[in-house]
Amino acid sequence: MPTPEELQSEISARRPVIERILSEVRKMIVGQEQMVERLLIGLLADGHVLIEGVPGLAKTTAVKALAKTIQASFQRIQFTPDLLPADLVGTQIYQPKTGEFTIKKGPLFHNIILADEINRAPAKVQSALLEAMQERQITIADTTFQLEPPFLVLATQNPIEQEGTYPLPEAQVDRFMLKVKIGYPTFEEEKEIVKRMSGHAADPVHAVVTPQQINELRNLVDHVFVDEKVHDYIVRVVFATRDPKRFNLDVAPWIQFGASPRASLSLTAASRAYALLRGRAYVTPFDVKSIGLDVLRHRVILSYEAEADGLKADDVILKIFDALEVP
Repeated sequence: MPTPEELQSEISARRPVIERILSEVRKMIVGQEQMVERLLIGLLADGHVLIEGVPGLAKTTAVKALAKTIQASFQRIQFTPDLLPADLVGTQIYQPKTGEFTIKKGPLFHNIILADEINRAPAKVQSALLEAMQERQITIADTTFQLEPPFLVLATQNPIEQEGTYPLPEAQVDRFMLKVKIGYPTFEEEKEIVKRMSGHAADPVHAVVTPQQINELRNLVDHVFVDEKVHDYIVRVVFATRDPKRFNLDVAPWIQFGASPRASLSLTAASRAYALLRGRAYVTPFDVKSIGLDVLRHRVILSYEAEADGLKADDVILKIFDALEVP
């Protein structure tokens, strides 16, 4: 266990690695700093990320750019209504000459998976991701294969098209550490996009980090210090989504189901990664509040009353953060 001074020194020494990743991604992405940062937090905290936004906001491009910065295998899977579970995990193939079955591995046997438009595939295909995402393993017939780290699923979905889409079940959405919502670029950012992409190809993105370096950064994230008061704050936030009256909050009528203990674990891990990206060896309550919305928005199920009042999960979670005392 490193001392706080040793950990801070190690984080400072590793900062150039993170800067190289960000520099390469920015060759292809203008603006969308929050999305890029959240993708990197998912990578460092070993948590899957779901990105939601209207078409044309560079969701797919950002994931592909991040994947290219790592010397690891990458696979893009376009989810469609006719996709089958075997198209993800693989299947057995009968060999007539030998009379035996051989296993053909599917595209999930890669380090970084881009699940593009994940809500276009039916539930049985979406559920095929569950074992891989949660257990880091895949079972084909009676054989189980362990997935090589780092293993990360980065999924995108379109919130405005309903025809031909299948909403993700709550059980699967909970497997994502973060759900990131992105919006349109600013006027100046879009002007820069047009200037940069008109007339010439974007600069190529180079691999600047190895899987071993990613695992070393993940180990640093695990050692980022979380004070007892910050631990208490994280748990109070999550508990407030389940039992608001306990904290004298008036949001109970709007919440049907609160966040599970997995939310507390994810919020802690994501806060540690957020602190590391800020160059710190310790987590502050500000880190928790900054990343909390992305961790909780897909884990709080609203009631019909909230929908009738026109409220979103973000509105309710922000009310909880605003009302709870910060240590």
